[in-house]
Formats: sequence, structure tokens, C-alpha cells
Amino acid sequence: MQKIASFQVDHTVLMPGLYLSRVDTVAGTPVYTYDIRFKRPNHGDYLTPAAAHTIEHIGATWLRNSPRKDDIVYFGPMGCQTGFYLVTTCAQADALALVQQMAQFISQFQGAIPGASAVECGQYLLQDLEGARREATAYCKAIQGITTKDMDY
Repeated sequence: MQKIASFQVDHTVLMPGLYLSRVDTVAGTPVYTYDIRFKRPNHGDYLTPAAAHTIEHIGATWLRNSPRKDDIVYFGPMGCQTGFYLVTTCAQADALALVQQMAQFISQFQGAIPGASAVECGQYLLQDLEGARREATAYCKAIQGITTKDMDY
């Protein structure tokens, strides 16, 4: 099998940030995949499953209610527990603003976690709001001041 693009990124030097992972064209429309990297790979500090699950619930809900909701294709966690993927039709500048706003929202989120019931989720008890807020706060600091020029691997 051919090695996919994301496995060709040197994870030994990758730092927390926001990266443009790939651009595909679907029916003539550019579709962008972003690497929302919360943690430095292979350094022993990973997102806990519960915090990542909560970030996924809040982030996906926020994105699909944002002014750019029609541009969102997918938001979900990486199996390596270091971040998330966002698939969207938003080019880099818009995606950067969107991710910054989403992270800020998660860092301050209070109340019931969206979709966290047995009816709505397959593992609804695996949630950690405090951990999600802590991770989102750290991520806000990691991407503060970055520009689209910083979004290349």
C-alpha cells in the first residue's frame, strides 16, 4: 500500500499548532483537511480520552452552529490522542479564525456537554469538561499569534 500523506509528516519535530494537512477537490470544490495539533507527538503528554471526547462534542456542536456551519464536513479526534482533524471548505485564513474561536469557546464552556446522554452518544459517560477546558486553554496559547504562513508542516 502507498503511504498516506499524514504518515509522511515528521512527527519528531511537529509542535502544537494548526496545519493544512491536504487539499482535495470534490465536484470542483476545494476541500481542506486541517491538523489541529493540541499536543507534541511522542512526548508522553497526550489528550485523555475523556477530555478529547468532550472537546469533540463541544467543538463539533459549536462548528455546526457557527456562521460557517455550511462549510463544515467533519471534526473529530486523531487516534494518537494529540489532536483533531477538521475537514471543511474554508481556506486557511477562515479556518484559522474558526479554530481560534472554537478553542476559545471550549476553554470557557460551562453547562451541560452537548450530546452527552445515552440516547445521543455511544459512550456518553466518557466526558471531562474541566480537562477539555484546560486543554483548550493551552491550545489557545499555542496558536496565539500564528498566521496562515505558520500552517505549513
